[in-house]
Amino acid sequence: MNAKDPSQARFNLIREMSETVDLVRRFNSHQADETADRLAQVGRLLLTGEGSSRIFPAKNAIRKSLAWGLDLQVATEGARQAALYDLRKFAVFAASNSGRTSEVVSLLKQLQAAGHRDLYGLSANHDTLLATAASRTWVLQCGWEKAVAATKSVFEQALFYQSLISRIARRDMATDLKGLPEKIETALTMPLDPAVVQAAVRAPTVYFAGFNDGVAEELTLKTNEITRKKSDFLEGTYAVHGIEEVMNPEDLVVVIEPLEEEIAKFSQVLRDGVGLTLVAISSRPTPWPTILVPDAGEMNPYVFLAAGWNLLIAVGLALGINLDAAKRARKIGNEFAPR
Repeated sequence: MNAKDPSQARFNLIREMSETVDLVRRFNSHQADETADRLAQVGRLLLTGEGSSRIFPAKNAIRKSLAWGLDLQVATEGARQAALYDLRKFAVFAASNSGRTSEVVSLLKQLQAAGHRDLYGLSANHDTLLATAASRTWVLQCGWEKAVAATKSVFEQALFYQSLISRIARRDMATDLKGLPEKIETALTMPLDPAVVQAAVRAPTVYFAGFNDGVAEELTLKTNEITRKKSDFLEGTYAVHGIEEVMNPEDLVVVIEPLEEEIAKFSQVLRDGVGLTLVAISSRPTPWPTILVPDAGEMNPYVFLAAGWNLLIAVGLALGINLDAAKRARKIGNEFAPR
């Protein structure tokens, strides 16, 4: 991906992906310290939203909280399903870039009417319906995105949630962020093996496998939006637990951060058995064609996601797709309509 190339810079999607680098550089990891302290007191946190506003931001936060051994219980759910739960003991954080997403606004209004006070919003706009239903709302610095596929907002939402988790873990997030902008830029702009790009171009279905931290799942959604291809997220070892029955040799499986213990099984079942192409996005070499990215430690998921964007942009361009002109996808999936 090259935002300096006029043929690519004409797309809002590519420009906004590139703006992620400076966004990360300017991120204030202490802006919500007071709220993080309150969340630690509550002890339970639900992160809700729809689509890209929830997948990576929430699941990355959950993985961090579990990996760091926090007492804080962090969960995520779509807002409609969350509305069926007893959330009286939870603080609720709701993300909606537009601030008008029906499912999210409805949930907060329901909780507000029931007297719930630990309600927080995260939006890319000021003066929103979301803000009227939340106790406090933060407005993202990334601004409103023009591309249908959310990109830089996904990074900022994830960084915001991680800053809360880091504060509770008494971890200096500023240390984790050092060098991250440059590593993201490398992942976004690095040249890709043409054979890998062509494997994705030819594939009827592009699968993404890996941790349940939102990276592979978010790239699955972006594959639909950017390349117009069918895609599926295969959590953990799901890829070798039955779905191989319906795979075919033209398919592509991209494994994010493959575990050493699982590489042999994936190779046996998918590469040797199905005969499909396996590709890795990783900070270390693997036996498969690998999009090798700089190691960013705790912040690796952000670099992996950027590398995935790079691949999908290359595929979209190779297919001659207008990256800014989705036929059916909408910027606001379901807008709140007051009754």
